[in-house]
Formats: sequence, structure tokens, C-alpha cells
Amino acid sequence: MDLSEIESLIEDAIPDSDATVTRARGDHDDDHLAATVVSPAFEGERLVAQHEMVYDALDGRMTTDIHALELSTYTPEEYDEYEN
Repeated sequence: MDLSEIESLIEDAIPDSDATVTRARGDHDDDHLAATVVSPAFEGERLVAQHEMVYDALDGRMTTDIHALELSTYTPEEYDEYEN
């Protein structure tokens, strides 16, 4: 599955989100991915709920196209703090 397609799935499902998806183990492993997702929709949500939003956006692909996903979710404010 193309990384930009996964980013689009997430961004289309989670309001005002920005998703970056990479291969967690380099180019040789297609089904172990890492995703960073930033959205104001995460505000006030527990981490588990934030991750569930991303998994829901992937609509079953976690059992078919994606074997593992290292997931980091942030509100825009949290991401600004993380980056600085």
C-alpha cells in the first residue's frame, strides 16, 4: 500500500489533520509503518481514543495491508511543543 494513500485515508477521516506515514524499518519492510498525526480533533481526547480515531480511519487495513503501526498523535499545540 502506498504511503500517500494511507496519509490520505487518515486526513480524509480526521478533521483538519496532517498525517505523515513512513516505513518504520526502512524501505525493505512494507507492512511495518510509523505515523505521526496532528489534529485539533484530538483536543480533550484520551490517547486511546486518539489512536482509535486513526485505526478507524484505516478501515480494516490494519489486518490486511498494514502489519504494525507505530503511532504518535498530537494536537497542534502539543506538536508545536514537541517540535521545539
